[in-house]
Amino acid sequence: MTTVQETATTSAWSDKPLPHNAEQWIERAAEVAAILRRDAVERDRAGATPLAEVRLLKDAGLVTLLGPVEHGGAGQRWETAYRVIREVAAGDGSIGQLLGYHYLWAWAARLVGTEAQIAAVEELYTKNTFFFGGAVNPRDNDLVIADEGDQIVYNGRKSFSTGSKVSDLTVLEGVLDGTGKHIFAIVPSQQEGIVFHDDWDNLGQRLTESGSVSVNNVRVDWSDAAGYVDKEFVERTYSTLNLPTIQLVFANFYLGIARSALETATAYTRDRTRPWPYGGDNKESAADEWYILDAYGDLQSKLWAAEELANSAGAELSALLHAPRENLTPEARGHAAVRIAAAKQRAIDTGLEIGTKIFEVTGARATSNKVGLDIFWRNLRTHSLHDPVAYKRREVGRFALLGELPEPTWYT
Repeated sequence: MTTVQETATTSAWSDKPLPHNAEQWIERAAEVAAILRRDAVERDRAGATPLAEVRLLKDAGLVTLLGPVEHGGAGQRWETAYRVIREVAAGDGSIGQLLGYHYLWAWAARLVGTEAQIAAVEELYTKNTFFFGGAVNPRDNDLVIADEGDQIVYNGRKSFSTGSKVSDLTVLEGVLDGTGKHIFAIVPSQQEGIVFHDDWDNLGQRLTESGSVSVNNVRVDWSDAAGYVDKEFVERTYSTLNLPTIQLVFANFYLGIARSALETATAYTRDRTRPWPYGGDNKESAADEWYILDAYGDLQSKLWAAEELANSAGAELSALLHAPRENLTPEARGHAAVRIAAAKQRAIDTGLEIGTKIFEVTGARATSNKVGLDIFWRNLRTHSLHDPVAYKRREVGRFALLGELPEPTWYT
């Protein structure tokens, strides 16, 4: 069996042309997922820095999926990126998350930057196949920015820095000292002023390199402060799409994890689960057990429904993301946000149900650590706590009952 490390070393796609349409890119992502799936459990247990996994994403061309064609990118749309995230997550939930966060941060210049910043960032990361991480957590107020004339200086610590050691570029977020102004900037990850602490030791999503980071005297020119002109941020409704965009990233890698859980369980049931011999309606195969068929039918139906809702929300948001920035209205933004809130809660509820129910239809022997069915529930349970799903239900409820659209916040 070829491992991720071996595949990344030999570059499986070195003699193949890049895909040229959305369908082919999704197929390419499925190829990556098949490689990741082979040893996902073993890599999860080892918890090593996923350098080979990110190399795999780069070699497959997925890192520059949204990058401009003129700089060597695929120039694809966000609705395709969401499907790619889902496919990769079906192979390994952690790597699906890393790729999804990368896409968000690679698009960050378009969300908040000036035209000059957009052009510079997209050329930089696309031509060099750079991978993004992000030290962004608005609930942390401990990254302080000092204004030193033509430059700003970041100092402090962030609790989370997803992508940390596997990233080429890091998005920093902090608050300008003495003000409430948040400033984003893109900086090289590997520099003396950024220290990753390797302290990510959580229940799931173990390979996301999401530990804490210290930032010491990292200097950025004011001209590179995202979206700032003459030290003032240029407000746009489009800038508020960052939260719906990342929330739908979440929903899609949750769905990839859920699909992989269901596929892994059905394969185990077909090959290894034994029928129950004491029910009075004994079957020769577990695949003929009515309660097993009932359970799989229910779970598959719910997953299909959740996927279609995510696809529809993705198409709606993608149309906004790829339209001229000045065209976005608060109403269109709010409608997309409430649909994404609905998609996210469906993905969480369905994914957690699948992650739990599969043990009932695979049997006691499926709890063996060698089987690794626990990885799906652990991954979903860990990341789905990012922000309370109850607030997503409330947003949808206020829309359904009162016709109110969600207002932009750091989590909506």
